[in-house]
Amino acid sequence: MWEARAVEGRGPELLAWARSRLLSPAPLRRETFSAPQDRVLVITWWDAPYDAPLPELPEPDEGLALRAVHRWRFEAVGEGA
Repeated sequence: MWEARAVEGRGPELLAWARSRLLSPAPLRRETFSAPQDRVLVITWWDAPYDAPLPELPEPDEGLALRAVHRWRFEAVGEGA
């Protein structure tokens, strides 16, 4: 999971930037979200062990993000777990 907050008013630009970044290899699935306060969230799904080295979206271009990007990894635990 990758989450960044744009400099005020630059949310659409940050969203376009995140959407334009390709990962190689490509994930099984990728979804991009926007939220109030010019936030952008990208979630990727991989067929790989939790600790596998995987490509990540980089920090946005200088002056686009209000703060450093937050990155987290999660693993599925199944329904009802």
